[in-house]
Amino acid sequence: MPHQPNQSPKNDNSVFIGNKPIMNYVTSAVIQLKNGSPEITIKARGKFISKAVDVAEITRKRFLKELNLQVNDIQIDTEEYQQNDKEIKVSTIDITISKSN
Repeated sequence: MPHQPNQSPKNDNSVFIGNKPIMNYVTSAVIQLKNGSPEITIKARGKFISKAVDVAEITRKRFLKELNLQVNDIQIDTEEYQQNDKEIKVSTIDITISKSN
């Protein structure tokens, strides 16, 4: 199943990282947090993992300093799927950040 960047299924407060410029994802994260979401999860696969880390850090340290955002959880995993009779393995990361109380 192909990765669909920046599309949140069922409005679950996720930001999916893909090919768009980094500030698009930062803006999405900021909007979700400013609109009342207590936490968001930034998700990425493969070569976009470093971009996910950058999105989390830029959101926390440059745009929403006043919210004292904390990294609550970082999950890493490997997804496996078949493509053209080959088994493909892709690393994944989910970074959950939330507002401090």
